[in-house]
Amino acid sequence: MRPSTTTTGDRAVPAATPAPVRTGAGRSVALLVLFTVATVISLVGPQAALHGTGEAAAPGAHWVTLLRGLLFAAVSVQAGEVIAPWLARRIPRAPAPLPRGWSASAALVGALAAMGLALIVAAGNLVPYRLADMDLADLYRTRDGLLALLSVDAFLVAALLARSRRPAAQALPLAAIAVAEALRAHPATEDGPLLGSALTLLHFTCAALWVGGLLHVLRMVRLWRAMEPAAGAELLARYARGAAGLLIALTVTGVCSTLRRMPPGTVLDQLTSTAYGRTLLVKLLLVAVASVLALCARRRLRHAADPLTACTPARFEILTLGLTVAVTALLTALPVPIRW
Repeated sequence: MRPSTTTTGDRAVPAATPAPVRTGAGRSVALLVLFTVATVISLVGPQAALHGTGEAAAPGAHWVTLLRGLLFAAVSVQAGEVIAPWLARRIPRAPAPLPRGWSASAALVGALAAMGLALIVAAGNLVPYRLADMDLADLYRTRDGLLALLSVDAFLVAALLARSRRPAAQALPLAAIAVAEALRAHPATEDGPLLGSALTLLHFTCAALWVGGLLHVLRMVRLWRAMEPAAGAELLARYARGAAGLLIALTVTGVCSTLRRMPPGTVLDQLTSTAYGRTLLVKLLLVAVASVLALCARRRLRHAADPLTACTPARFEILTLGLTVAVTALLTALPVPIRW
């Protein structure tokens, strides 16, 4: 009996003879390595980036890097669990089962990270070691304090919504977190803070959807592989089409934000002579690698006999994006370049 086929985009995809599901040992090792590397980045990243630049390290840069990395990762995981099921509902033969949700746990991790950052703000942007080091009332009197509290509250609301009958509603508190991060990154004393916040908001949102969307799509494809492999291939193809637009938006907003931080005539010099520039250069290289892997996955989706072989480069892509999140967190803890 010949296997049935289902159309994916403009080509037929085999719907039978599903590939065996792999064990989770490899994924666990990959996640452990990723977490270890991200932790190392938070510990040694600030000194490595600042070495030889003559710039002073911001107080508590290690903790800020680690906490903000956890915050970014939590938002990405939650965003992925909103967008991936939305894409799946547009596939006629999509199986009903979904992977076990990670959103509630991610929201709690994000709330703890946001609380840690709020305590640093309460201590005057220093790492508090005693209760006397903090002025909690100051959180309600300052802009940064209110934004930090907004992130904490939004994560807690998202954790509750993740366990409700409408988990997609957590998109609202996630949007609040994105707005808080965008406003925090551009204080009122900055030249053109609203434009900077708008660019950061769009950049932050697109990055969360790219990273989290790919993570959850791969989890869904793995779950569906033994049920309806054609639906998994269609889901990956739909995500890939959307990810291309996200990459374009990320590139445009990233370039515009860079030119606001570094005037065109100083970019090349500051990319190697400042901690911010060096870290930005590493981030650009990682994004370039992730983009190449995304193109490889897209080619396999279109031309391979088994479109689900696209999952292999996609898995390396998500690991690369995980490192990018850690480097981005480091970027937020470094001194902003001086405009020359």
